[in-house]
Amino acid sequence: MADTESRNSTFPDIVELNVGGQVYVTRLETLTAVPDSLLWAKFSQSSPEDLPKDGKGRFFFDRDGFLFRYILDYLRDSELFLPEFFKERRRLQKEADFFQLPQLSRRLATPSEDHGSPTEEESGDPDESELTSPTTTTNSSTTSSSSPGTGAGYITVGYRGSYTIGRDIQADGKFRRVARITVCSKICLAKEVFGDTLNESRDPDRTPDKYTSRYYLKYNFLEQAFDRLAEAGFHMVGCNSTGTCSHASSDPGEDKVWTSYTEYVFSR
Repeated sequence: MADTESRNSTFPDIVELNVGGQVYVTRLETLTAVPDSLLWAKFSQSSPEDLPKDGKGRFFFDRDGFLFRYILDYLRDSELFLPEFFKERRRLQKEADFFQLPQLSRRLATPSEDHGSPTEEESGDPDESELTSPTTTTNSSTTSSSSPGTGAGYITVGYRGSYTIGRDIQADGKFRRVARITVCSKICLAKEVFGDTLNESRDPDRTPDKYTSRYYLKYNFLEQAFDRLAEAGFHMVGCNSTGTCSHASSDPGEDKVWTSYTEYVFSR
C-alpha cells in the first residue's frame, strides 16, 4: 500500500495527455477513478518514467483522440451522455474495452441506458422533416421511410492548398501539403455523410438542426470526400476557386509560392 501511494504521488495533480494527437488536461483523481481500469493501473501502479510521452512531455496513448472525450466524461461522473444521432457506438465500445471499463462497455451495448441516444441501427438517419422548414416536409416524409440518406440539403466542401512554380514554367509545379478540407452544412447532414472521418472538435456541441462551417475532415484527399458524398446521393452543383501569389520577390529567378482555395457545392 505504501509503495502504491509513493508511486502515485510522483504524478502531478493535473495531468496532460496526448491521445492520438488530441490534448487533454484532467485531474489525476479522474484518471484513477475506476479501480482496475487501464488508466488506474497506469497512473497508480506505475511511475511517470514508465509511460510513453510526446515531444512536450505529455503522456501519450495511441488511441482515438476524438472518442476519448467520452471516456474522460465517464471517468468524471460515471455517467454516459452521447450526442443525438451518435454513430460511433461500436468504436466507442472498442475504446471502452481497451481502457478496461467493463461497465461502460456493457452500457454501450445496451442503448436504453445512455439517456436516449439512439444507435445508427435503431434510429436510422435523422428525419429532415423534423429539422427543416414546412416546405420540405412532404417530400422528406415520403422518402425517409423507404430508404436512408434521402433528406434534402447542401454540403460545401472547402479545400486549401499551396504550390510552387519555379523559374522554368514548363517544369511541374511543386505541390505542398494541403492545410485542411473543411465542411460547411447542417450538422445532421455532415454527420450522416462523413461519420467518423469528421472532426467535430472545433464545434462539438451544436444540435443536429443547426449549421456549422467549422468542421473539417481527418484526411487530405478530396476524392475521399467526393466518394462519401456520391454514396450518400449528393451531386456537385457548383464550384469556385481563387489563386493568390503569397510570395513575390524582386528576384525574377526566385520561385513563387501560390496558395489556392476552392469550394465545391453538393446538393441532394
